[in-house]
This record gives sequence, structure tokens and C-alpha cells, in this order.
Amino acid sequence: MILHCNFEELRALASAGETVVSAAEAASAGAVSAPAEGVAKVEMLLPRLTGDFSIDTLDDQRRVRHAVSVIVNDLHSRLDQTIIAFNPAHEDAVTLYFDYGHSRSVLHRLDVIGAEMEAMVDLMTGGRPELGGNITFPD
Repeated sequence: MILHCNFEELRALASAGETVVSAAEAASAGAVSAPAEGVAKVEMLLPRLTGDFSIDTLDDQRRVRHAVSVIVNDLHSRLDQTIIAFNPAHEDAVTLYFDYGHSRSVLHRLDVIGAEMEAMVDLMTGGRPELGGNITFPD
């Protein structure tokens, strides 16, 4: 299955993903960051953010969804902090709002793709979805 992303969505995910990874690297200096598993998934996602990309298996969908979820949660948190520190019309808050919105849209599409994949796996495995994590879904 193909995850279609426009330029703004890819830019928002890549920029915010790099921020998540940078924050994790700074964590050794005492900064708070996302859990290591989430950061690792974000790092694996970053090279794929060059255009539309294939989601081959349900396991792949879950990895990508987890990475995008980490990015969305980080953006939401930073948006809240910026609004509180400044105001909703502050330039950084507006930029974060659009990055959050674009990233959240991708997360929704991943949820839809995941639901479709899970339904097909359920049908193909006779109600045993644990057997379908590696079933390949062609584009």
C-alpha cells in the first residue's frame, strides 16, 4: 500500500523528526526526550520521507505509525508550550500549528491504512491476526 504525502507533510515530518532525534541526543545533558524505542523508529523513518512510500506489511505500518505518533505528540507538546510561553499568534506557534496539522493528517491516513490491513489479515488468516504480521501488501 502506498502512503501518499504532499510536500508540506513531508517537510513537517522530517523537520519535527530531526528535532525529536536531536532532543534524544541532548538527553544525556539532562533534557527530556521521547522514549528510546520511539526515537529509533523516528530515525528509521527519516530516510523514507522523500515522497510517497510503500507500506509493505502490517508490521511496517505499525512501525511507521509509531514513529509518526512520536512526532505528532512532540509537536503537540511543543505547540502547547509555545502558546503558553508567548501567545497563539506568535510566529513559532503558528509554524508549529501547521506542522502539527500536517503531521496529524498523515497519522490519520496511517490509521486508515492500518485498519484496512488488519481487516484483510483477519480475513486471510481466519481470525488469527497474529499470523499476518508479515503478509505482504502490494502497491
